[in-house]
Amino acid sequence: MAWKTIDDMDLAGRTVLVRVDINVPVQDGEVTDASRIERIVPTINDIIAKGGKPVLMAHFGRPKGRVVPEMSLAVVVPALEKALGRKVVFVSDPDQAKEAIEKAGPGEVILLENLRFNPGEEANDEAFAQKLAALGDVYCNDAFSTAHRAHASTEAIARKLPACAGRLMEAELGALERALGRPERPVVAVVGGAKVSTKIELLENLVGKVDHLVIGGGMANTFLAAEGIDVGKSLCEHELAPVARKILVAALEQGCEIILPEDVVVAWKFEAGAEHKVVPADKCPADAMILDAGPRAVKRICDTFEKCKTLVWNGPLGAFEIEPFDAATTACAKKAAELTKAGKLISVAGGGDTVAALKKAGVVDDFSYVSTAGGAFLEWMEGKTLPGVAALEG
Repeated sequence: MAWKTIDDMDLAGRTVLVRVDINVPVQDGEVTDASRIERIVPTINDIIAKGGKPVLMAHFGRPKGRVVPEMSLAVVVPALEKALGRKVVFVSDPDQAKEAIEKAGPGEVILLENLRFNPGEEANDEAFAQKLAALGDVYCNDAFSTAHRAHASTEAIARKLPACAGRLMEAELGALERALGRPERPVVAVVGGAKVSTKIELLENLVGKVDHLVIGGGMANTFLAAEGIDVGKSLCEHELAPVARKILVAALEQGCEIILPEDVVVAWKFEAGAEHKVVPADKCPADAMILDAGPRAVKRICDTFEKCKTLVWNGPLGAFEIEPFDAATTACAKKAAELTKAGKLISVAGGGDTVAALKKAGVVDDFSYVSTAGGAFLEWMEGKTLPGVAALEG
């Protein structure tokens, strides 16, 4: 890897500016899910163990360059202290940051106020980045989830200080490199979700990178329709049929097998427990809608997993939010987890719906790596250069 890690840096007696993502859900003034906070703990502990003083920089919500009191990061301090088991000094006034950092004792952690209160953050303003850089000696980016944004705290600042990746960033980049950068072959990708329109670049990139590409969810309906199959009242972007056909041709040319459902689960109402039945993919009733992949499709996907060494997954195979249309996603997720635990498959998954689906299936901890990065994960899969990662490479 071209970027440095905490292990490559001398941190003794130095102030380390750490970009983290603690944009966590809050209700009634309390953090309701501290997962993102818990994931940064190893980085902070390692910085302290190496004699460094961590100063956390983060955003919260979308204040659009204005001070919005209800978007203050003060709300995360109790959850942060609980996760770290340390005192966290919160600095609400940027002008007092330098003094607060100098006063902080050994083992204490400093948290700066919401970076997005300053318009210079999202504008990637050099002056704002310089002001932040003046607060420390070393820059550490531990927020892969914001690496697709060229902001002052993710891009400009990395050019002003010695820079490295934190433990979470290191793990994320390592997992993605194993999945698509230099993967063990054969490689299978699962791409699902509602719309092809949001994942055209992803599909175009993957057909040149993977050996098998499973297309599921509402996206599969668009591909079926592009092949002349009547999908009834299913969610389908008929106007994208030419794009779907172009991707199918590109896959054929590059030796990538596209896997569409052979059979599907149809229903007449989109609600839990709705009357439903399994039919061949080309026999969807005109008044029904496809809401999941069928058992034959699931067997084919699982058989493909069996013969592959690497799996990359983004998006569910059906309307997983409501039963029984979560069956295909759950069955395939459990198969991937089983192969991963047996040491036969490297499995990397990411994206909001994907994480929710894997949690529902109870297999999040059984995959090799599950990214919570959302947009950054998707852009990386699309083959795009992420400004926050490129800046670390110097």
